[in-house]
Amino acid sequence: MTTDKPVPRTHLGLLASATATYGTGHPDDIALPRLPGFVESAFSPLAYEVAGRCLAEPPGDGGSRTAVALAALLGDTTTADLASSRMVAGRVHNPLLFMQATPNSVLGHLSREFGITGQMFSLSTLDDALTELLAMADLLLEDQELERVLVLGVELGGGERAAAVYRELAVDEPPLAGRPANAGRAAALLLTRPGAGVPVPVRADEMPDSATGPAACPGSIQGLFDLAATHSEARKEARTHAHQ
Repeated sequence: MTTDKPVPRTHLGLLASATATYGTGHPDDIALPRLPGFVESAFSPLAYEVAGRCLAEPPGDGGSRTAVALAALLGDTTTADLASSRMVAGRVHNPLLFMQATPNSVLGHLSREFGITGQMFSLSTLDDALTELLAMADLLLEDQELERVLVLGVELGGGERAAAVYRELAVDEPPLAGRPANAGRAAALLLTRPGAGVPVPVRADEMPDSATGPAACPGSIQGLFDLAATHSEARKEARTHAHQ
């Protein structure tokens, strides 16, 4: 008796991508979007901004067949710092400053706004965030009930507490070094099985040099930005060929 084992995919399909930066000094910085129920920090507004752009763009039956995975090495450092400084100062705790739940809270907000009922995960990794997220998307798509996986990553400037963590990790130049503590950036990719969209290798280290640059530090989301840029160029070329 033989058991057929699934053949591992080598590629996924990239349907949509989005990036956003705030307070970084980049020409494409956006004004921080307002997000009801979230205060002070750029973490959740940036996550929602890039996720919303991806989910609103391509066709698909949406929520019931979509899963989401959010990666952030340090999470919402702005809310963590604000909550702890208020506690040290003896001020009344603000329940909106529950930093441990921020990633899950914004995922819950996404699920409500876009009707997502598939699995949702938030993770922190010292490995390259893109590699981790692609592997998770590939695993999730083994579930035939799912059609798409939205993966996204968020980084904030972080302030002195985050700087201390990066020193402990022997990182010479943390993300957004020299920018305000609440400066931030986020990137999202909407992935599906092979055969649709732009093909993307499941393993980030198998991508061409033009698709990913070297990871800036542990847990970096730079790979998501690089892949989003590659996807944008591929779409421009496709539109050019379509009009010729």
